[in-house]
Amino acid sequence: MVDGRESVAFCSNDYLGLAAHPEIISAARAAAADYGIGAGASHLILGHSEPHHVLEHALARHVALPRALLFSTGYMANIGAVTALVGRGDAVFGDRLNHASLNDAAILSRAEFRRYPHRDMVALDRMLARSRATRKLIVTDAVFSMDGDIAPVPELVALAERHDAWLLLDDAHGFGVLGHDGRGTLSHFGVSSPRIVYMGTLGKAAGVFGAFVAGEREVVETCVQRARTYVYTTAMPPLLARAVLRSLELMVVEDWRRKHLLRLVAILRAGLARTGWRLLESQTAIQPLVVGDNAGAVSLSRKLAERGLLVPAIRPPTVPVGTARLRVSLSAAHSEDEVRRLTGALTELQ
Repeated sequence: MVDGRESVAFCSNDYLGLAAHPEIISAARAAAADYGIGAGASHLILGHSEPHHVLEHALARHVALPRALLFSTGYMANIGAVTALVGRGDAVFGDRLNHASLNDAAILSRAEFRRYPHRDMVALDRMLARSRATRKLIVTDAVFSMDGDIAPVPELVALAERHDAWLLLDDAHGFGVLGHDGRGTLSHFGVSSPRIVYMGTLGKAAGVFGAFVAGEREVVETCVQRARTYVYTTAMPPLLARAVLRSLELMVVEDWRRKHLLRLVAILRAGLARTGWRLLESQTAIQPLVVGDNAGAVSLSRKLAERGLLVPAIRPPTVPVGTARLRVSLSAAHSEDEVRRLTGALTELQ
């Protein structure tokens, strides 16, 4: 409900429609009765309890990496991991369209920060070859949050191995959606490497809250000891850890959610294919409709809202100048009719 108007929201990151799942709610209620509401302390003092421990092991198994570490948010996970792994004398190489948290992490690390053109592996190869940094870290979104396209992960892994670098993949928008049983972008491409540091969020497709970093045991232990956003903050409430654990199970059992989501993507793209609107190339739940100028994007968003369709306008500096857009986010909670209602309204408004 928005100002008393019932609306269909096409702006949620609840990609699998799990945020209000009754079994996840039930798991959270039961854990609240067992453990209370708050964790009561940081992980390294008293805040790390059995639900955290069990969830970390489950997450590591789910993404097929040796160890995982819980963080309170994805922003904190990126800041913590990057600043724990690199510092002065090192170098960070980031995609031009990376999420703000990766850019801020690189700046806070005090390492040299170099940005390469979006998905340009030739440019990245040259930058890595020229670098004389003690340690090199490539950081990239796995699924880019405003464009919906996927990073060329196999090529990135190959470059990391060739140039003796680490690769941090921010899979906030791929975890739960891509790969076998929603195991993420690594599963989607079928790649693995001890050089990968993997970050996944738990408040998007998983429908709950929090984030995790996974990788080699030594990498994760370094984060335990040096990631300030892990060491110096209160742990995630145990009830949320229990809720995420149930969500992981449902991701596997209720595979129909990913299949339905893919069907909705196809319906949206087919419905707009013969219109004047331009969708960026994306096969993920993020479907950007580029308008161009800011005023046009805001006006289109407002007209859709008047029809009970909530699709926010995204403008610079979040996206490059001249690429203001509507960021359509699809969810397994949407029906086919709701998506067709959106394409019909956009066709009328072109």
